[in-house]
Amino acid sequence: MSRAEKAAAPPRLLGLVFDLDGTLLLSDRSLGAYEILPGAAELLTELARRAVPYVVLTNGSAYPPAEQAARLRSAGLPVRDECMLTPSSVAADLMVRAGVQRALVLGSPGVGQALRDARIETVQVGQHGERDVQAVYVGWYPECTMQAIEVACHAIWAGAQLYVASDVPFFATKQGRAMGYSYAIVGAIRRVTRAPMILTGKPSMHALRFVARRLGLRLCDLGIVGDDPSVEIIMARRGGAKSFAVTTGVTAREEWERQTGLRRPEHVLRRLGDLLESVSPMPSDVREGVMR
Repeated sequence: MSRAEKAAAPPRLLGLVFDLDGTLLLSDRSLGAYEILPGAAELLTELARRAVPYVVLTNGSAYPPAEQAARLRSAGLPVRDECMLTPSSVAADLMVRAGVQRALVLGSPGVGQALRDARIETVQVGQHGERDVQAVYVGWYPECTMQAIEVACHAIWAGAQLYVASDVPFFATKQGRAMGYSYAIVGAIRRVTRAPMILTGKPSMHALRFVARRLGLRLCDLGIVGDDPSVEIIMARRGGAKSFAVTTGVTAREEWERQTGLRRPEHVLRRLGDLLESVSPMPSDVREGVMR
C-alpha cells in the first residue's frame, strides 16, 4: 500500500464504544419501549463473530447494567451483560477509589444498584442518615421533589461530594428530544450550593478511561460512536479516540457538517455497518484478558 493509500485508509480500531439512545435504538420518553435502529443488531452480531470487543455506554442510569442488557436482548439487540455500562458503573468505581462508604442517591430504584454491588451503602431521601454521607449521586429521577434537592444541598454543605450521572439537557427518543432529568436537578443543586461536580457519564474522561480499562485497550485504539457532538464526539476528540457520528439521533447530517473544533466528528456514517471497515479483531493473547 502506498503512502497516499495509507493516509486515505480508515482507522484500524481494536474496540468500539457505542452510545445507546439515538445510535443503536430509540426509546419512548418513559424508557419503557425500544425501537432498534436499522443495522444495529446485525452490526453487534458481526462484531461478536469477528471477536471485536465493544461496550454500550449509555448516559441513562434508570436501570442497572445487567437489567438494561436483558431489556435490550428482549427487544432484539444482542448485548451481553458485561458489555453494558452506565454512569453508575463509573460512579461506583470512582467512589471506591475515593474511599466513599455511604452515598445519598437521588434517583429511581435502579440508579444506585451498581454502588451497592460495589459495597457502598446507599440511602434515599427520607431515610435515616440522609445527610450523613460522603457523596451525593444524582441520576434518572423523574419523581424528584424540592425536598430531595434540599436534602442533597444539606449533605453537600456538610461535606459530601457531588457525583452526577449525566449533564446532558436532552436525549433522543421516538417522540423527539426528551429532557435529561439529572441535568435539571443538578442545575438546581449547584445554583444553591455552588458545589463542584464529578461527572461520571459522557463526555467525562472518567467514563472514557473506565471503558478503556474495562476493554484492556489504549484510548487511541478505540472508536466512539454517537449522535451528539457535545457528548460522544467531544469525549472521543479530547481523549484521542476515533469519533464516528450517526444521523439517527439528535443531530442530522447537515448539522454535523456545521460542527467545528472538538465537536466535529472524524467520520459521519451513512449506516452503522460501515464501521466494519475500520475494525480489526483483537489478538488472541490480548483478548483473553479483556472484560475480566
